[in-house]
Amino acid sequence: MSKPSIVVNKTDHVRLVQLANGLLDRKPEMAEELLSELERARVVEKGAVLEGTVQMGATVEYRTDDGQARRVTLVYPADADISQGKVSILTPIGTALLGLKAGQSIDWVANDGRSHRLTIVSVEAPEAQAGQ
Repeated sequence: MSKPSIVVNKTDHVRLVQLANGLLDRKPEMAEELLSELERARVVEKGAVLEGTVQMGATVEYRTDDGQARRVTLVYPADADISQGKVSILTPIGTALLGLKAGQSIDWVANDGRSHRLTIVSVEAPEAQAGQ
């Protein structure tokens, strides 16, 4: 299946490219997956076009291929805490979520090598951007 189109804000894009490039020597597969997603993303300034898209800090509700609903917040690695539902951009699911909007689906491969499919149900803007 082809991957859905994604949109990433310019600020996140710059920071994520730097993060991925910094990992190329230590964790090349992880870095390359993130760079691949960033390459195919449409990069835009922050604003209305991003409303309802998964950006860094956004809280996302998604449904898995087995019908389970999950709610997570997409964060940078230093802020990750799975017990609080904070998923790192450097995890396979974190990378898969970036730039998607409600109704879009994506196939992704977990750390254990199994393929999964998720569908975005809803996206809440990061608190710092909410109401802007």
